[in-house]
Parts: sequence; C-alpha cells; structure tokens
Amino acid sequence: MQEKLQKKAEKRERINQLIKQEEEGALIFQKQSTTGIKFNTDGWGLFLEKGKYKTITKTSLYWLEFGERSHPKEEKVPSLSTSQGFVVFSSYVYGKQNNFFYLKMGLGQQKLIGGKGNKNGVAVSAIYGGGISAGLLKPYYLDVQTPNSRGVTQQIKYNNNDSIFLDPNLIVGHSSFFKGINEIQFVPGAYAKTALRFDYGRYNEAISAIEVGVNAEYYSKKMPILLLNDPKSFFFNAYISIVFGKRK
Repeated sequence: MQEKLQKKAEKRERINQLIKQEEEGALIFQKQSTTGIKFNTDGWGLFLEKGKYKTITKTSLYWLEFGERSHPKEEKVPSLSTSQGFVVFSSYVYGKQNNFFYLKMGLGQQKLIGGKGNKNGVAVSAIYGGGISAGLLKPYYLDVQTPNSRGVTQQIKYNNNDSIFLDPNLIVGHSSFFKGINEIQFVPGAYAKTALRFDYGRYNEAISAIEVGVNAEYYSKKMPILLLNDPKSFFFNAYISIVFGKRK
C-alpha cells in the first residue's frame, strides 16, 4: 500500500515538473507516434501517425490510413441454402457492385488550443491537413444457383443488364472476400480533414485520446458502389477515432 502511494506521489511530482517546464517555454517532448481506429459515418479506417514537435503548441503530423467506404443505403440480406445436406446461413448486400477501399497518405498540423497548464493533463488540439488518396474498387461477387446450374453454385459479379445478379431468388450469399482481388481498379484522388483531439494523457509518455472530425475526398472518376444509386466522385463524412501511442 505504501509503495503504491509513493508511486502516485512520484508521478504527481513528475507531472508538476513537466507543467513547470512547459510554462517556462521548454519543449518537453520531441516526437510522437500513434495508431488508431476510425468509425466513419460511411465506413471504417485504421491509421498510423507520426508527429514531430515544433513548438509547445504546434506539431507536424504525417499520416497513413487504410479503410473502406460504404454506401449509406447498403443493407445486409440474410440467406439460407443447403450444401451437401447441411443448412448454410449466410448474408449479402443486395445490389452491391464494388467494395470501395482507400489508402491515404498526407501531412498536417496539430495545434494546442486548450488545456495549457491543466494539472489533469487533458489537452484539446485542432488538427488539419490533407494529402493524396488511392481509391481501390474491388468487384463484389455473389454465389448464385440458377435453374440450369443443377445445384452447382456459381460466382458472378455484376455486368450490365445482369438480371441474375439482382434476382434474390437465385442468390445464395456473398463470395469469398478474396474473389476478385486480382481485378482491383485504382482511382487517384485527394482529401482534406479537420478535427479536434482530446488528449487524456498529455503529460505522460503514453498517448490516450479521442478525435472527432470531418473528412472530404474527391476522386478522378465516379465510384460505383451500389446499383440503382447514382455513383459519385465526392465524399464527405464525419468520424470519431480512438487514438493511442507514445511520446519521446
């Protein structure tokens, strides 16, 4: 018990010293490295981030992010079939033409706007920046059984005026994720984002933060995701991220 109290007192004293150094104008950390997961209004993302402290209030950031965008009208449809005498439960997204993945690289700034000298270590920062985005369209394949297939499952993707692809009576489920991966189309684009980050470990080597922001992307051509809906080249979404990492 006494040892725990001593460790807490040492930690408190260390934080007080860091606060004092910062108030005197010292740069108490040199760089940071973080990773995290993003929950977008139209999908998800995983990212890596590197930061280099320029001043007490300003940090240069570099990003690498991978994720997937979905159409807001996507809906999973359950399906039921039999295979070798067994009942198989599956699901698929009706009318989905392509999976839309992205790989983004960019740079920006993190600027401290609140929390200076706050002894609980919580800091609020503004983050802004942008960069290039590689849009990756992978054909979405379905497992289907037609009256002429004699119970044999076929894997098909959408072709113009393909009535089989849109007939729910013939669809067994979605094919393996890896089906069509050799057919990925690359579409170049650009993006920009702005956000607020709430850092709950400001005076620790460990970073623990929540980030809330908006993101805008534009691609060189329209991205067909869901049939019966007009494809678009501009995407705008809001997101919340869980961020963790370390400072040095």
